[in-house]
Amino acid sequence: MGLRSWWDERALPHLTHRACQGDDIDRWRRPVCRRATGVVLDIGFGSGPNLPHYPDAVTRVLAAEPSELAWDLAAGRIADFGRPVDRASRDAADLSEVADDSVDTVVSAWALCTVPELPAALAEARRVLRPVGEFHFVEHSLAPDRGTVRVQRAVQPVWGRVAGGCHVDRDLPRMLEDAKFAVDLEQSRYIAPGPLRAWGWFITGTARPT
Repeated sequence: MGLRSWWDERALPHLTHRACQGDDIDRWRRPVCRRATGVVLDIGFGSGPNLPHYPDAVTRVLAAEPSELAWDLAAGRIADFGRPVDRASRDAADLSEVADDSVDTVVSAWALCTVPELPAALAEARRVLRPVGEFHFVEHSLAPDRGTVRVQRAVQPVWGRVAGGCHVDRDLPRMLEDAKFAVDLEQSRYIAPGPLRAWGWFITGTARPT
């Protein structure tokens, strides 16, 4: 295994598992997850940090997760969840095992930034989501001010290589709209000062099929 593969496949899943938890993170994650109902497609499932925050109204979770190690790390949370959790796909852009209009809720928590083929993944999410379903998300996105956008564009080539393909320069609301979702942003604000603003423009919201 080369250094790049080791970093992406072994180191990053452990770092993400440890970083994506705690009160500061859950303060953003909890409101997004608690709106889920029925069958949930969890994009970028990781080690399952969303599971403890899903309400009893969630009956089943379909995970789209590429990392074998992250899926293994999720075993304890899956057992504690006590409801079916199935790995539906290793690629959010290919949900061919999931039927049309069969998902009640799509959830993404800091995952859309890392999906390689995001337009295809959003098209798949819309395909499997019921016409009355909802897509709930918390993400970091392209900033609203030009100065921060310049920093985001400048750091992206290096950042993407070291952060598992993470993008700080994706305009996620616009990409959702391009995928034929109507987007209702609930929160959009900086959570970090100075140079960290490039990573700190957080958005939460709901997208519905149009």
